[in-house]
Amino acid sequence: MNHGNIGLYPLQRCKTIHLVRHAQGIHNVAGEKDHSAYSSEDYFDAHLTPLGWQQVDNLRSHVRETQLLNKVELVIVSPLLRTIQTAVGAFGGEEDTNGADATPLMVANAGSSDHPAISSLNSPPFLAVELCRETMGDHPCDRRRSVTEYKALFPAIDFSIIESDKDVLWKPSPRESLEEVAARGVEFIKWLWTRKEKEIAVVSHSGFLHGMLNSFGKDCADDIKKELSIHFKNCELRSVVIVDQGNLGTDSVETTNYPGKVPQGLDHPSA
Repeated sequence: MNHGNIGLYPLQRCKTIHLVRHAQGIHNVAGEKDHSAYSSEDYFDAHLTPLGWQQVDNLRSHVRETQLLNKVELVIVSPLLRTIQTAVGAFGGEEDTNGADATPLMVANAGSSDHPAISSLNSPPFLAVELCRETMGDHPCDRRRSVTEYKALFPAIDFSIIESDKDVLWKPSPRESLEEVAARGVEFIKWLWTRKEKEIAVVSHSGFLHGMLNSFGKDCADDIKKELSIHFKNCELRSVVIVDQGNLGTDSVETTNYPGKVPQGLDHPSA
């Protein structure tokens, strides 16, 4: 029977992921003028530009207007300055808490931002994850600071699953290959599936997101493959669905299914 390329899956075997690329960083501006700037130490762990913060403010308005913020149960963020600033700016609490007792997601002026503190009040939890970092190697803008430094700037973010205080993953050379980034992306998606949350925001990078998404959609129509492989613009958000088509396990996943026959009674299967 021809289903017209439409698939149907149990809801508990699906998870919604909202993918975000960071807003404009100082390295983006410099690299646009001269690509060799990406190899300069001047842009180590690049922070957002003033324009980047405007992009974050617009994304923040969007996630509120669409009620997306009320649906997201967890924000996963690459542990680099520009991604963390984007994540807390878009999905964090209010800037002015009027004295409310809430640990700040970001202290004032964190990362040369000239930006007010951002509260964790009424925001989803934030978790820093190294698997979704940008392509490793060669570019100092993709090398992170110590976790100790980040914790002082972003107190309410959970850095507990990062194993090393210092950045032991980034090397000057060689730069990660496209195949290595894609493999890391697949590993990240598999890890996401193990999370209990059903709706998750991920704030990451153009190279990583492109490599990850390029690994999927091989069984889809050409226009869907093309849609998945388009590079993200700064501060762009796209929503995708992870579907367990095999047997990855769903024991820990909440479901709206109801077992029926409560209380028990006669139940003829054909009626």
